[in-house]
Amino acid sequence: MIAFLRDEPGAELVADALLDPDSRCHAHALNLCEVFYDFHRAAGRDVALRAMADLARLGVIEDAALTADVWQQAGTLKSSFRRVSLADCFAIALARRLEAAVVTADHHEFDALVAQSVCEVRFIR
Repeated sequence: MIAFLRDEPGAELVADALLDPDSRCHAHALNLCEVFYDFHRAAGRDVALRAMADLARLGVIEDAALTADVWQQAGTLKSSFRRVSLADCFAIALARRLEAAVVTADHHEFDALVAQSVCEVRFIR
């Protein structure tokens, strides 16, 4: 989402996913928090709020589930894959629940997950 909003390399692949009329894009609240934090740190609260509004306008569906199933799965993933951030573990748990792919640029965290077929991953670069 950050790559898309900042028009970084790979933004066009994120745009394809966001704008595909046959798909729905979900993001866990923790991952949306990362986007908010990134924009807030770089440019302040108003810019961060605009970024979030842009994602909402594009149809990103917030999933704020923190049930025991979700946080235990995220915690199990984090304990097994220490290089993967906790927020990314929530993204993975959400993708697995929805039988969907995680769209990311983070090879350093996700290559090991792909190698072990933990979840479907689509890299944007």
